[in-house]
Amino acid sequence: MTSHSGKKLRSQAWFGKADKDGFIHRSWMKNQGFPHHLFDGRPVIGICNTWSELTPCNSHFRELAEFVKRGVYEAGGFPVEFPVMSLGESNLRPTAMLFRNLASMDVEESIRGNPIDGVVLLMGCDKTTPALLMGAASCNLPTIGISGGPMLNGHHKDKVIGSGTGVWQMSEAVRAGKISMEEFIDAESGMNRSRGHCMTMGTASTMASMVEALGMSLPHNAAIPAVDARRHVLAHMSGRRIVEMVKEDLTMQKILTRKAFENAIRVNAAIGGSTNAVVHLLAIAGRIGVHLTLEDWDAIGSDTPCLVNLQPSGQYLMEDFYYAGGLPAVIRELDQLIHRDAMTVNGSTIGVNNAEAECYDRKVIMPLSAPFKDKAGIVVLKGNLAPNGAIIKPSASTPSLLVHRGRAVVFESIEDLHARINDEQLDIDESCVMVLKGAGPKGYPGFAEVGNMPLPPKVLRKGISDMVRISDGRMSGTAYGTVVLHVSPEAAIGGPLALVQSGDMIELDVPGRRLHLDISDAELARRRALWVAPHLPLRGWYKIYVDGVQQAHLGADLDVLVGSSGAAVPRDSH
Repeated sequence: MTSHSGKKLRSQAWFGKADKDGFIHRSWMKNQGFPHHLFDGRPVIGICNTWSELTPCNSHFRELAEFVKRGVYEAGGFPVEFPVMSLGESNLRPTAMLFRNLASMDVEESIRGNPIDGVVLLMGCDKTTPALLMGAASCNLPTIGISGGPMLNGHHKDKVIGSGTGVWQMSEAVRAGKISMEEFIDAESGMNRSRGHCMTMGTASTMASMVEALGMSLPHNAAIPAVDARRHVLAHMSGRRIVEMVKEDLTMQKILTRKAFENAIRVNAAIGGSTNAVVHLLAIAGRIGVHLTLEDWDAIGSDTPCLVNLQPSGQYLMEDFYYAGGLPAVIRELDQLIHRDAMTVNGSTIGVNNAEAECYDRKVIMPLSAPFKDKAGIVVLKGNLAPNGAIIKPSASTPSLLVHRGRAVVFESIEDLHARINDEQLDIDESCVMVLKGAGPKGYPGFAEVGNMPLPPKVLRKGISDMVRISDGRMSGTAYGTVVLHVSPEAAIGGPLALVQSGDMIELDVPGRRLHLDISDAELARRRALWVAPHLPLRGWYKIYVDGVQQAHLGADLDVLVGSSGAAVPRDSH
């Protein structure tokens, strides 16, 4: 069988051969009960599943996959489900980000090495989404994404609480003596009370929104709650659509264009999206061959207003967002700011898809003419402390701290931070700048979400809830505060951050895009001459990762994975 473009289906190199090899490929598949007619030249659709009970966000994916299969069969395709490495943000140590690139390799090689014509990506928890998109982009087959959907709103006593954000808030309240440990523990079950990923605009919800904004999913992928039957309908319809995409030869490269990435950057600002989207979109662009830089985030998105009143930047949660109209309503508001002609997986443009989208609650989704927060996109900072750049999320910051000069209080590692932060003798007050080293891609290793450092209890007891914090690490998308992240080059490779000492003065000027360590070049050179590189891992994946990972401003992908190899049929195995 061939597609509308005249290309022969690649699965026929396995199943369409009337010889010994064809016998082997078909026969072993038949031990699962597949009848012979499924091998007659219909599109074979691989369902890439990140189900795992250790990844709570994705624990419902076995059921979701069954709805995809219904749609594939209905459209005349042959669905085959395959597992890939699942990355659970809440359990996986030292950080799920250490394994994003490894999972992407699993996805890429699983797709390329098997008889697959089109791909459905089942993804939810933070790193599963970029990992699957990166791996699939390196193969460039027709591909459609389905996110697992957010949990229902959390409830504790008389309050609505959001996953992640509520943890950070209540944890600080315990440390300040405002709530008891018993109440803190009691909130656990009420916070996460249904299947799905974080229902705040954390990284999972942000990346689900990015999938939709990039055109890689059907409309409403971002916000339908995981337990809403409409999520199953979306999966079913995505299964139908991927079969048509194979026939149309609508590959990822035709959707993931420069225009699509620019749209996603603006949408990220409009939803108050996670800073983690920066490294993920840079990495995805690198795989598909689109030139995208850290500077593009500032140039394209920093002046875009935030329209969505969601935690951690605002008040509401993803369930409210869906009922208010979801991402289609936001995209329609951005009508004049986006490339309306960008293609999407349904074969239509993003402008046409969302032209009639309605907003049903202006408390949640505000109009472009009266935004929730003005100029709220990611800001890129540079200076002698971050020659290659660092980022900050103004929508989650304290406005009065966006221009600040303070004395550095340095923590050489996350262990050093934990050991000293609760010490009443720590020489720190709310005017200081907290600095954490060793949290970057190589240094942790894996680029951990430790940038939103906890404040000292003696500061919290004053009623202070924010301080300027700087690190070469990342921050959970559910977190908030005036936190400078992704400082590049990182401390572990001798970047200027490695040379900061307690007592140094640091200047943060977000409007001026500046991050400056107030010491002379001569003093910086003197310290650099004395700097000793840290010990880094010596074996296994840790070593492969540390040896090959790029810096944050490049997306933290492995250098050998940048670019695409396509999905040419490999040489036979027999």
